[in-house]
Amino acid sequence: MPAKSAAQQKAAGAALSAKRGDTPKSKLKGASKSMVESMTEKQLEDLAETKRKGKPEHVQD
Repeated sequence: MPAKSAAQQKAAGAALSAKRGDTPKSKLKGASKSMVESMTEKQLEDLAETKRKGKPEHVQD
């Protein structure tokens, strides 16, 4: 499942880093904080590997 926005891709990258132990979970903010707990490493990889080119910075729901 590719990321829908650059912000979502960045949050997934931060959450993936914390899940792998490269970044302390206490450093996470906002969406990445909940992503690390609710998503698997594979799901985070899928979102984080999305290319940002052509993606909007934020998407309105």
